[in-house]
Amino acid sequence: MTRSSRNFLATHNLLAVSAQLQETAINSEQELDTLLLADLSSILNYRALKVPNREELTGKEEADRLHDLGGTVGGSLTFPRAQPQHFAFLLAYGLGQVETTSLGNSGFLHLVRPRSGEVDPARSNPSFTAAMRFGRQVLKRRFASCFIDQVRVEFPKDGWAKISATVKGTGKVSGNTAVEDLNAPFNTASLILAANGVAGEDAVERLSNVQAIQALNPGTQAWEEVNYSEVSGEVPAVITITPPGSTGTATTFRVYYLPPESGWMMLPPRVEEPPLKVSQVEVNLGGRWDGSAILGGQQLSSELRRLTWTLENHLTPERTPGAGVDYANRAFRTGREQRIEFDRDFRDFLLAQHLQDNDILTIHLLAQGPEFEAGYHYQVELIFPRVGVLAAPVRVAQRRLAEALEFAVLEDDTYGSVLVKVQNKMSGYAA
Repeated sequence: MTRSSRNFLATHNLLAVSAQLQETAINSEQELDTLLLADLSSILNYRALKVPNREELTGKEEADRLHDLGGTVGGSLTFPRAQPQHFAFLLAYGLGQVETTSLGNSGFLHLVRPRSGEVDPARSNPSFTAAMRFGRQVLKRRFASCFIDQVRVEFPKDGWAKISATVKGTGKVSGNTAVEDLNAPFNTASLILAANGVAGEDAVERLSNVQAIQALNPGTQAWEEVNYSEVSGEVPAVITITPPGSTGTATTFRVYYLPPESGWMMLPPRVEEPPLKVSQVEVNLGGRWDGSAILGGQQLSSELRRLTWTLENHLTPERTPGAGVDYANRAFRTGREQRIEFDRDFRDFLLAQHLQDNDILTIHLLAQGPEFEAGYHYQVELIFPRVGVLAAPVRVAQRRLAEALEFAVLEDDTYGSVLVKVQNKMSGYAA
């Protein structure tokens, strides 16, 4: 074969994160502890910063050089059937401050609040390490210092709770692939790697883990594909090839392969919990949070069509003088911002009146799943002690009147802007 056939089915992708332990410093990779069941669209990508020299005196009309400024990492994590652990992980890193206490005999209560101030001189929010397997055996990548920039929580009718996040990383990336340039005669029938073996427990798997071999033709100076048929289990590995030419002139062979895996490449086991149903969510509007419970207010039920909460950190990884590396060395928030949206039947004018009167309200959400222990449920509780109505336009939906309410989430002097309580069996997040 000249190139091995790779299984690139997206369902083979895997996503692992350091959910329980935050990085001790920016660009210091943490151990991966949790494999998450994310949506197929969840991809983290390295985005190279390549700069053509269009504005330099090249003597040509078009650019003739490409300068490398390193890169960044970006992408999204989406959980269409959100579990309590997904809320805990994304909001722990999105809001930044977590306190965990024991619950019953086997459970834990995670109390998540917005962080005030910085984590350290280089970070506003804690960072985590992530890794992805792309396809069945295309490659694996580890992404250091990932930050949650935006979180969106959605409770649509006739469905599951949904949560998604926008991730930004510093651009420090490592992979499990290797490329070697070997010097050998153009008519050689085998190549010996410099030091590594090739991943795979048997001959078929080892052969598939050599993705391609190319040879520099000494006559034409063009890179040509080389046929290869066997990979030994030795270290270093011996690769049997079809000689690309008849001359014994020394030339360069380039081998693309996957070496044996170790360390972070061995991804942790998956953690799975019951997803939260929208029909199990309780909504209270207008009461008062006293630090331990909601007092008063109105329970909303059949009039709600959809409820959405958006958190934005406005966080950007940046490169500064003195970094000494090819990736960002700091990441700060420029100001947290939150908003809540209700798609509600227009059955009364009360919320429109709250808008007119500029009233301050409280929103309380409780999404409760099954018990993990007698008396203790998998659940997520969201408390917004101080919100104000920004807009309440009326529209028509399914031949009935509806209003699209938008609330500004405000910061309360005592209780802050939001309080998140998650109950499950995980011992901690972003610790």
